[in-house]
Amino acid sequence: MSLETGIALFPWKGHAQSGDRHVVIPSGKDGMLLAVIDGIGHGDGAASASKIASSVLESRPGRSVVDLFQDCHEALRHTRGVVMSIACLSPERGSMTWLGVGNVQAAVQRAGSRKGTVQDVLLLRGGVVGSELPALQATSLAFCPGDTLVFATDGIHNDFVSELSPLQSPQKCADRILRLHCRGNDDALVLVARFPGRQQ
Repeated sequence: MSLETGIALFPWKGHAQSGDRHVVIPSGKDGMLLAVIDGIGHGDGAASASKIASSVLESRPGRSVVDLFQDCHEALRHTRGVVMSIACLSPERGSMTWLGVGNVQAAVQRAGSRKGTVQDVLLLRGGVVGSELPALQATSLAFCPGDTLVFATDGIHNDFVSELSPLQSPQKCADRILRLHCRGNDDALVLVARFPGRQQ
């Protein structure tokens, strides 16, 4: 089953590189690993840290979500660090495991829901991957065809879910969220993902 994704990115003006990055790769036998990473601060230092984290995730897709955070933490010790949220989706099992450290928000909108509503929100743990890693405990929940997963970095206003609709493609949702909710004073990234299914 293929995953439909939409990505919208705003690099803060005056900086050649964005500190916000995303990862979408196969994981394990039938799963998909998704992550959104926000390097601390701006510019080259933030971009460098987020690139290291994305490289770690891309090189170890079969690891558990908790192990991936620990691997990134070790690799980032001599950088300014990142905040990030990760989700591992398994369409065959109809489940998802997710975990977030810092302020990269994530939420799930169930198939058939009204526009602007979400049913599950990722509980974020305070800290910085690379310097202050909190106690880690991933959470598992159902994730079925037609459900929508959205991530947003802190360059996006907190009320971004008001634009989320199961009737729009992930790319249209991501573009609309960025256009209407980008703060404009920071890097910003939105990632929306859905396995094809009901109510599209």
